Amino acid sequence: MAERLAACIKDPRAPDQITHSLADIIRFRLLMIAAGSEDGNDASGLRSDPMFKMALALAPSDRELCSQSTISRLENLPDTRALLRMARAMVDLYCGSFHQVPKRIVLDVDDTFDAVHGGQQLRVFNAHYDEYGFQPIVVFDGEGRFITCVLRPAKRPSGKEIKPLLRRLLRAIRSHWPKTEILLRGDSHYCGPEVLDWCHANHIDYILGIAPTAPLRRHILDLEAGTKKVFEAATEKGKARRFRSF
Repeated sequence: MAERLAACIKDPRAPDQITHSLADIIRFRLLMIAAGSEDGNDASGLRSDPMFKMALALAPSDRELCSQSTISRLENLPDTRALLRMARAMVDLYCGSFHQVPKRIVLDVDDTFDAVHGGQQLRVFNAHYDEYGFQPIVVFDGEGRFITCVLRPAKRPSGKEIKPLLRRLLRAIRSHWPKTEILLRGDSHYCGPEVLDWCHANHIDYILGIAPTAPLRRHILDLEAGTKKVFEAATEKGKARRFRSF
């Protein structure tokens, strides 16, 4: 993964003055996060750690790994095009993880709040969480495999924002699996007219939540009352699900 992501970034450094390759910097950063040290400042104490050195194919007595300042320069290096290439690389890695072309995949798309505690770019105050942060869009498949993500401000995504993401994602997946059936699954954040029209035009099946409204509720009042009776009359307590189309 580190090699694929590094290949998406243009390295402006003089080749004869490079001590830490972009791939090694990314690899060290990934391992730090995986070990629970998500703060770049943690590199100061971990760069000489024997286990991290060996994870990067170095001996415990070899040179130290990169510093916090080097990590910070890396994180500020990618431009918009590089970020798009990195997102595409993640999709390529996902598709490459299959031994056989799947007949059908489910794309679970959702956004999640990520609190921040500094003056980072894109941070926005979110009243629901009562904090500043990001609200990245993440995409997993129906089996829980990570596919890709987009870092974005902490606000509800619009249909105009979601459509380009889905378009790029579909193009990347179709380049590997042109005949695979795709089902898009998401909550009401993703049920905008732009998304629905795009799904119809591209033959994408979808299961999307719809925010409750008074007209919709009128269609299910009797169903809701009947479902409540079924639940109360059941000998074993559990969820009672009923469906209606209209």
